[in-house]
Amino acid sequence: MARVLCIGILILLAAVSGPRAEQVQVPAEGGISLNARLELPDSPYLFPAPWPALVFLHGCSGLGRNGGVSSTYRAWSNHMTAQGYAVLMIDSAGSRGMGATCGNVSERRTMLRARPGDAYAGLRFLQARSDIKADRIGLIGWSQGGGIALLTLSRRSIGRPVPPPAHDFRAAVALYPGSCSERQQSQPFTDVAPGSWSTVAPLLVLHGGADNWTRPAPCKTFIDLARSRGEPVEMVIYEGAVHSFDAPNMKLRKRPGPLTAAGEAPLQGTDHVARQDAFRRVPAFFDRHLKAE
Repeated sequence: MARVLCIGILILLAAVSGPRAEQVQVPAEGGISLNARLELPDSPYLFPAPWPALVFLHGCSGLGRNGGVSSTYRAWSNHMTAQGYAVLMIDSAGSRGMGATCGNVSERRTMLRARPGDAYAGLRFLQARSDIKADRIGLIGWSQGGGIALLTLSRRSIGRPVPPPAHDFRAAVALYPGSCSERQQSQPFTDVAPGSWSTVAPLLVLHGGADNWTRPAPCKTFIDLARSRGEPVEMVIYEGAVHSFDAPNMKLRKRPGPLTAAGEAPLQGTDHVARQDAFRRVPAFFDRHLKAE
């Protein structure tokens, strides 16, 4: 009884205290220093170091306003650090003096070309720390960042260091990814010919079935073809869910700003059923690949 009570107190303390956080600088290609936020599990009793870790890749709106972190990424970081993961959130846009890169074609191309290198810069940064398990690091991206995750995982990614790292990303998740199609995952962003994309790590894609911004149909075709070639990829489509279905308490809205390719206002909003499933499914996926021996 006393042991059960002690464990219960430790769990409560971990939940109350939250992750330890610090602002860090991540050296990247071209001499740029990336602003990033590192969050670590706060309970050495429940989760002693070294820890498995995750690199977060934000969407086209950026990591957050005025150097902050948006509520979606905060919620995910809190969720994952509470389960024993270290989290590195990279601000790719803000570090380059950019704001939102959703509608600017030139800035979007810059992001697509540069951000796979940012992901690997994050991997190197984490692997240099003694409190991180160098061979147990995953990648997770949202929207534009989800598409970057796919570009990063490609065996012929333009971001992969030469020679490649001794330990590459071990698993990845992409939520409603942009650039998720045969056309956008081949040349010129990689050296991949259409129909031959392959991944260095298992991939889980979560998508809203009613997403009119990053539409699920081309992504499903791409993932289905990759799976048919034996690639370790899987996809879950949440019927009726729109973009940002995992945001905490976002009312359904038409997003101001650039329209979709079809000339529509992008729809965003929380889908509580999809969000609950994603918050269960993502840790389970990473646990299989980053924690299992």
